[in-house]
Amino acid sequence: MSYTLNTTNSYHINELDSLGWEMTVCNALYPEDSPCRRALIANNSFGVLLYHYLESLFPLNNIRNVLEIGGGLGNLMHDFLGLNPQLKATMIDISPHLLAKQKELLQGFAVAFREMDILRITLNELSPFDLVIMNENLGDLPTLVAADAHTSPAKDKSSFLRAGYFIDKYQLPVAQNENINIGAWEILEKLCLAGIKCIYLSEHSCEAVVPDHLKSYLRFSPTGNPEKIALRGHDEYTIKFSCLQKIAQKFDYNVVRGSFADFLKPDFNNRVRTALRLQTPHTDEQEILQHFLYDLYKYEYLVLIKGD
Repeated sequence: MSYTLNTTNSYHINELDSLGWEMTVCNALYPEDSPCRRALIANNSFGVLLYHYLESLFPLNNIRNVLEIGGGLGNLMHDFLGLNPQLKATMIDISPHLLAKQKELLQGFAVAFREMDILRITLNELSPFDLVIMNENLGDLPTLVAADAHTSPAKDKSSFLRAGYFIDKYQLPVAQNENINIGAWEILEKLCLAGIKCIYLSEHSCEAVVPDHLKSYLRFSPTGNPEKIALRGHDEYTIKFSCLQKIAQKFDYNVVRGSFADFLKPDFNNRVRTALRLQTPHTDEQEILQHFLYDLYKYEYLVLIKGD
């Protein structure tokens, strides 16, 4: 099987000038008047709800140094630092535009900023951190895309050889014609080798399952094969979380896995139910709510906690 290597580096470095057209769940919940907040039991921002969820899984008061990779506009870290000012934060991003936005929002907090490709970071640079966060961005990392008859195979074979190393070492369940989240595998292995105590990862999943009680409203099924998401100027790919889970478990991490709905608990009030029932939304708010509820179950997360 031959592959092409999909990367988003050039887009993020040279072209990205806004996230307005690529609304993340985190950004959608940040404004206090967001209609998405009214679809939740707890009317609050993503970062606040995630912080309290993580607090239920491990003692955040023992965390001092936190690294966020690809922090978008900085909203998540702004919430974390507002709740826990003792945190010493570092933001690493490949996008100069987004890094500038983070600096603007997080001024006044003790935050270090680095513009770099996270796949080039060394273990020594990672080892001081107690907690690493990668939220809604694993799909931006390089993906080996199974080539069809009309696609030329990648000239650089190094990523393909690396994929074989991972598949053999961690016994990863990969089919012959399957797309491979090689970048996500590589960064997770680095985080594990660096001995990071706690890791949080999230992204659209190719293994997400709709709960039985929502199958008449939400229509997607697990393919087990990372799917292309075509966006402005670049393509991203959904994540096969079972592979990441196997890598983490090889390093003796305890794994908590689920959908965003675990900590962004939906309130199926009349407004939400009406929006979900509609095949074609009548208002902008109904369209926003349909996409938001879809994402609550299409996104998966992993919380990895280093075992004793």
